Amino acid sequence: MDKALKTNEQTTVEVKPLKVKKRKAKSLEKQKSTFGWLFILPFLLGFILIYLPMILSSIQISFSSIAYEDIGQVLTWVGFENYSKALLEEADFTKTLVECLGGMAFDIPAIIIFSLFMAILLNQDMKGRAAFRAIFFVPVIVSTGIIESIDLQNTLAQLGDQVSNLNGDGVEGAVNAGTEIINAIDVERFFGSMKIGSELAGVVSGWANNVYNIVNRSGVQMLIFLAALQSISPSIYESCKVEGATGWETFWKITFPMISPMILVNLVYTIIDSFTTKSNIMMSFITTASNEANGKPLGTAMAWLYFLIVMIILAICAAFASLFVFYQRREK
Repeated sequence: MDKALKTNEQTTVEVKPLKVKKRKAKSLEKQKSTFGWLFILPFLLGFILIYLPMILSSIQISFSSIAYEDIGQVLTWVGFENYSKALLEEADFTKTLVECLGGMAFDIPAIIIFSLFMAILLNQDMKGRAAFRAIFFVPVIVSTGIIESIDLQNTLAQLGDQVSNLNGDGVEGAVNAGTEIINAIDVERFFGSMKIGSELAGVVSGWANNVYNIVNRSGVQMLIFLAALQSISPSIYESCKVEGATGWETFWKITFPMISPMILVNLVYTIIDSFTTKSNIMMSFITTASNEANGKPLGTAMAWLYFLIVMIILAICAAFASLFVFYQRREK
């Protein structure tokens, strides 16, 4: 017995495991960050090489006056003269700016609410859901690029024909007869018994007449909300049903918090889109001022003032909305 144990001990060979050097794999967050930078790299190169020199040149022009001589365009530094002139001397600039901000205060919430409402409807399980989604996104395609320019030209042509057809008998409102859905006078008659003033009637008629514009500008926001709604796990809604939660409670305690990050995204996108669209009266005013004789420095100063005001409004709205944004934290 002892001899057998000795032979087993002698024949046993200790095998050491081979040490294999493992390459340290990148974490998922680092990989996402790398691909993100690669994705925006073309934009960064284009911005630095093309847009940044143009931005610096426009800043220089806004603080200068332009004189055209034989050697070409000569810039003379005048400091904040163009900015003070735009704010203190150009009354139309301030008036147009206030009117623009007032219009955006009504349009932006209407676009967000309408796009969220339509996204919730289109997220329901129904027949022809894909067709309905395409129908509501068609106005976004129609209102972009060359089609938008053609539509704008047709509208201007119709307005010109209506003006030329006026017979000079003092009839007012004929120009807008074909573009308004309802008139403020009709709203005043409807609300006459309620003792509602003309200001509120004008607001109501403005909302009704702006429905076409709101629908056209809600397509992208609707798709973003739709993607956010589809990212919510169905098991969460099943748990709510088991617990006896109503649809109203489910929306405010589950759906709304889960899509709140996309509400912030849509808010930022809608503000930027509303303040930079071609139909914006402030953009048209700045373009007209820049095209006047020797009006380029003043128009550039107006553009930078408008840009700063938009950035301040955007920062305030984003900071306020971020207080209510819910970010789901996953355990690592």
